[in-house]
Amino acid sequence: MINRPKIIFFDIDDTLYIKSENRILDSTKIALKQLKEQNIIIAIATGRGIGVFPSCVHELVKEIGIEIFVTINGQYNEYRGQVLVDFPLTPTQILQATEQLIGGNIAYGYMTKDEIIGFNQNNHMACALTSLNIPYRIADDFDMSTPIYQILAFYENNKTANIRLNHTLKTFRWHLSGVDILDKDGSKARGIRSVLDKLGLNMADAWAFGDGFNDIEMLSSVGFGVAMGNAPNAVKAVADHICPNHTDDGIYQGLKDLGLIQ
Repeated sequence: MINRPKIIFFDIDDTLYIKSENRILDSTKIALKQLKEQNIIIAIATGRGIGVFPSCVHELVKEIGIEIFVTINGQYNEYRGQVLVDFPLTPTQILQATEQLIGGNIAYGYMTKDEIIGFNQNNHMACALTSLNIPYRIADDFDMSTPIYQILAFYENNKTANIRLNHTLKTFRWHLSGVDILDKDGSKARGIRSVLDKLGLNMADAWAFGDGFNDIEMLSSVGFGVAMGNAPNAVKAVADHICPNHTDDGIYQGLKDLGLIQ
């Protein structure tokens, strides 16, 4: 028997949001409103920071009344506009990774809670960030007292980057030219677990929908994980259920098939 959720976490890119069309389906909005009417909490769990959400996602947040955000792969998490729990990188992690990226002549960026600041810009950076409609700015310097939650590196998928990262760091590739660098213990799952602890809920109370490699830990850790039909096989393999593609009313149909909405 499937546990009825108290809260459902949704990934953004190619789950809630069709990035190739820069829009959210009307059927998705209908589905979320039906969940809200049943007092099921709706939350977002994304690799993005809130400051680089697509405009249509900001509009969805207001329309639906979403208040919980697990962002930057669980490293910065908000509830009702206030930080609930966060996990910034340490100065040692930042310095070591930055030195390696500069030494390898690799474009990179720092992700704060509000923005992405890019350095050593090249075509890989522009291609990866533009493909997801992610705003960023290029800077010559940076106030290192600002918390950095993740580092982005930009190099080709078929290229072995000439870098050796600290053993406390790990990577996720999210684009042919883009890689996330974060703490080895960092994940959406850790962010969700920490948020739920603060709210007096547990992982069994939570469902999640996602499509990317950075969703694997999330889908396998919550009470019930749903992979989008457009997800890679490795993501589908850890899910409890597979719904249709994000472009084929996936969220609406998945929730309907699971008996949560009409």
